[in-house]
Amino acid sequence: MGNINPDPFTTRPEIEGTFGVVTSTHWIATAVGMATLEKGGNAFDAGVATAFTLQVVEPHLNGPGGDVPIIVHDANRGRTEVICGQGPAPAGATIAHYLSEGLEMVPGTGLLAACVPGTFESWMLLLRDYGTLRLRDVLEPAIAYARDGYPLVERASATIKVVEQLFRQHWKTSAAVYLPNNEVPKPGTLFTNKQLSETYARILKEAESAGSDRVAQIERARKAWSHGFVAEAIDKFCRTQEVMDVTGSPHRGVLRGDDMARWQPTVEAPLTYEYGRYTVCKAGVWSQGPVMLQQLALLKGFDLDGLDPAGPEFIHLQTECAKLAFADREKFYGDPNFTEVPIATLLSDAYNDERRKLISDKASLEFVPGSVEGFGSVVKLRRQEGHREAVGAMGAGEPTVGRFGEVRGDTVHFDIIDQAGNMISATPSGGWLQSSPVIPELGFCLGSRAQMFWLQEDHPAALAPGKRPRTTLSPTMALRDGEPYLAWGSPGGDQQDQWTTQFFLRHVHAKMNLQEAIDAPAWHSEHFPISFWPRTARPGVLVLENRVPKATADSLKSRGHLVEMGPDWSEGRLTAASKVGRRRRAAANPRGMQGYAAGR
Repeated sequence: MGNINPDPFTTRPEIEGTFGVVTSTHWIATAVGMATLEKGGNAFDAGVATAFTLQVVEPHLNGPGGDVPIIVHDANRGRTEVICGQGPAPAGATIAHYLSEGLEMVPGTGLLAACVPGTFESWMLLLRDYGTLRLRDVLEPAIAYARDGYPLVERASATIKVVEQLFRQHWKTSAAVYLPNNEVPKPGTLFTNKQLSETYARILKEAESAGSDRVAQIERARKAWSHGFVAEAIDKFCRTQEVMDVTGSPHRGVLRGDDMARWQPTVEAPLTYEYGRYTVCKAGVWSQGPVMLQQLALLKGFDLDGLDPAGPEFIHLQTECAKLAFADREKFYGDPNFTEVPIATLLSDAYNDERRKLISDKASLEFVPGSVEGFGSVVKLRRQEGHREAVGAMGAGEPTVGRFGEVRGDTVHFDIIDQAGNMISATPSGGWLQSSPVIPELGFCLGSRAQMFWLQEDHPAALAPGKRPRTTLSPTMALRDGEPYLAWGSPGGDQQDQWTTQFFLRHVHAKMNLQEAIDAPAWHSEHFPISFWPRTARPGVLVLENRVPKATADSLKSRGHLVEMGPDWSEGRLTAASKVGRRRRAAANPRGMQGYAAGR
């Protein structure tokens, strides 16, 4: 008998139901999110519970000291909104100060790279204004896993091994947490972080001292974080500790408790682009999110229907459009509170009709930002020859996906849709264990997002106090025919808006379901400067998963692409969720799932 299932093979089925779906980068976090829905919480409650759990079970990929952009669709209000959880540079973070330290760029690790931690305040805003449950309901699972233990994934163990000597020699507070029994914990170890558990338990205790009112408890928790013992411990650590960083020299931090007390996350409308039936929603130009919209504005001029999504024409067109969009990211993007970004022009038909003329059948080896009179800055391209190294002894940069099996890791992501139609897509990151030393009173370390600033006065992304760095974190949401339809995203630094665009194109033009679109062979360009220390570019380099057909790779080489082949399953850690009527669907990444984690 033949196979009665006509669908192509996928690594796992696209799941479907009517109650709700949760998909994240770790199975424990997914389980916590689903349990939150099952006990009566909505998608936003489940998102907060999922996020706190991810901080515990994927500490090599995110932490409490990091940052997060969040896209939500509130079914009751009928609105799609962005919560900016990207903390700004501290008051003491001036270009003059960093230059006086003998620096040409912000270090990729250590205390000088720290912005105001944005995650906790953002989750409290989400819980207060969109959620329904109490703080205890969403924080208790994370507290329990940090206290009682969870199985450490292989990639976390390997990351600790990479920075073991840094911890032993310089970051001894990190060694106290991540080298239990004075050794690197083996994969599968039931790993605990009791100090982090105690930090969150203390916040919860202080919150509940405000009485039984849910909102009052959340406000008291915020006070404990930004005005209380958490801010005090961070202030003391940055003032008193000289911390070794990727420069090879120790530096004190400039982040202070006052910086945390002054900052709160903001809610804003998403940037959108109309692409056929779809309205694609991204965070603003303080993120790299609009590069996806720019790619779509360029790709709109090509007929992608019917093209093989693993074929040379499809890959060539997406890659060439990405080169142009990311070149504009480097020239124009920055915090719109400090610099005007001509985003309306960058997404306009007239501008993209001209930019599209630069795309030919041959790969461009030139870095070509667009021109908008009165805007942007000259980009000083730093080239790197050869292969990028894995995260080194100083733990530099964001731990993005390695091409050749290097120990790198990346960020985390989740998408959730509940029965009522509420949707959330979020990409928490930063504050990973290799970014800076653990603050011993708290059990977590600070982030390193300030490395995305330039120490170049006239650049839109120049360092300035109170300014947001141009984050790579980039969740996505889309409406179809005006109805909220799809939430998706991926960890992976500069690759995020390449992989999310590829997924979307495969779903829309090749009619792949969510799991097929995730499983399909993927790729990324390294043509433009990476956003992380040391900010270098590899013009023309195109990295393909080895599952891309050899005929496709050969054709791309003949077009002038500098093709490098990565492992079979090495490009992206996508998750996605959709809703149509009562139906809820979800899919999750199979890549490296034993090493990272995956779940939905």
